[in-house]
Amino acid sequence: MGKKKKKTKLTLTRRRSAKGFLFIVPWLIGFLWFYLRSLFMTVQFSVSELTVSPGGGYTLDFVGLDNFIYAFRAHGTFKQVLTTSVGNMLIDVPLITFFSLMLAILLNKKFKGRTLMRAIFFLPVILNSEAILAAMKVAASMMVGGLSSAGAEVSEAASTGVSVGYYIQMFSNLGLPNSLIEYVVGAVGRISSIINASGVQIIIFIAALQSIPGSMYEVAKIEGATAYETFWKVTFPMVMPHIITVVVYTVVDSFINSDVVTLAYNTAFSEKNYGLSSTFSLVSTLITCAILAIVVRFIQKRTFYYN
Repeated sequence: MGKKKKKTKLTLTRRRSAKGFLFIVPWLIGFLWFYLRSLFMTVQFSVSELTVSPGGGYTLDFVGLDNFIYAFRAHGTFKQVLTTSVGNMLIDVPLITFFSLMLAILLNKKFKGRTLMRAIFFLPVILNSEAILAAMKVAASMMVGGLSSAGAEVSEAASTGVSVGYYIQMFSNLGLPNSLIEYVVGAVGRISSIINASGVQIIIFIAALQSIPGSMYEVAKIEGATAYETFWKVTFPMVMPHIITVVVYTVVDSFINSDVVTLAYNTAFSEKNYGLSSTFSLVSTLITCAILAIVVRFIQKRTFYYN
């Protein structure tokens, strides 16, 4: 009788890796089938001059790096829009991440109306859909007086309040760095957009907080740790893997809604300059990927994975 072959058992790590791979298979198929081809065409268009044929289709004339040279040397607004978009991204991502974490900690506590509060903070994600926005625009255009005039009165009252320059001058007199003051002022000016962009991140952090074993908090309480120490020694290290997910999502979401994407869209479909539009998209995508790689690498070195 021949020797029976021994069945090789997968280790726990390999089983988890296999489950993770199966989880991303639908995304991987979609990426290879749809996005990879579009990415290749974007690179192809960026080094070519595209001419749409009257009878349908298009022709490409290779121009090398002419579109890139024009974008950075001759175009009137691309560099400014790109710099502003990247700057806004670098300001918004930390603010949205930490705002979402703090709010998730509050919404994770037990209190009456918790489900309603969670729904309220997730509501902007639903309202930002194209159908809802279109309906709101139509409703706003049909309104005469009423809420519209009230909104104008509120805006006028807010504009006649205490000058922000007073507080800026006060913080400057305290010796705070100008860069920090500018960052805080920018954060205050973006508070509305930060709240609107934090819905999905709050849900991710709530799921992360609920996955932390209660025994860790019990041990911290027995050891006499304060709430501040418990946050930095237990809560924050345990949610670090999810911070990576939130940062990646926030960077991509900020990029999608940035002015540079609008500029690329208008260049393609209003000016019919598809080659230059592809150049704008490719450059901004590469910069976004570079930012993601640096930030994720920085966070990953300080991430604790609990098994």
